[in-house]
Amino acid sequence: MVTFEDVKNNSEIQALIKGASHVLNVMNYTEHGLRHVGYVSRTAHMILKKLGFDDKTAELAKIAGYIHDVGNMINRKNHGITAATLVYPILRDMGMLLDDVCEICSAVGNHEEEIGWVVNPIAAALIIADKSDAHRTRVKRINQHFDDIHDRVNYSIRKNIVLVDSETKIISIKFYMDNSSSVMDYLKIFLPRMVMCEKAANFLGCAFRLYINDIIINTVRQMTTSQIDDAEEE
Repeated sequence: MVTFEDVKNNSEIQALIKGASHVLNVMNYTEHGLRHVGYVSRTAHMILKKLGFDDKTAELAKIAGYIHDVGNMINRKNHGITAATLVYPILRDMGMLLDDVCEICSAVGNHEEEIGWVVNPIAAALIIADKSDAHRTRVKRINQHFDDIHDRVNYSIRKNIVLVDSETKIISIKFYMDNSSSVMDYLKIFLPRMVMCEKAANFLGCAFRLYINDIIINTVRQMTTSQIDDAEEE
């Protein structure tokens, strides 16, 4: 089996990550280099392990997390699809089984909230891990612009945590913000991403909770059709 370490040490993969990071630096995006992909990789692996998935599936999620953003080397738009296309031949040349490559590429190609879909457990873990990485370390000190909402929101976040409770089947993302930005600013850019995280958690058989400064932002109660009808009549 091709392992995460094999992928991490592959010179082509390293070049793609470096190239993607460079392009987004030029475009003044938040950090998408080794720190980001390392975080996403570790977090995706952790999510599936805590939910009792087998070692192989968790390892594939770890690999997907590491390579999910290499498509940014070509263009930010549809970078998930581009990434899947780029890594497919590399993973096959490394000797990875076709079924495993398909699982990874499906996940990578579907991690963007604009066009993606939760297609498998690897995709679900990747989505939650990727969208949870909002933090002040992602803002580049050299060219930070606080009139840019992405810089402002990310810089205000001092701590982010993903919690997986395997007993209650709840996945939580917690952000701790200072007053240099606001919850309203956060929701302007992150709400579609959190909706996708909720879908990903549901795919994994879990409810989803979003906290900002220890205040829960959403509800985990899923209403039945009859309850919805009753609420509309009130």
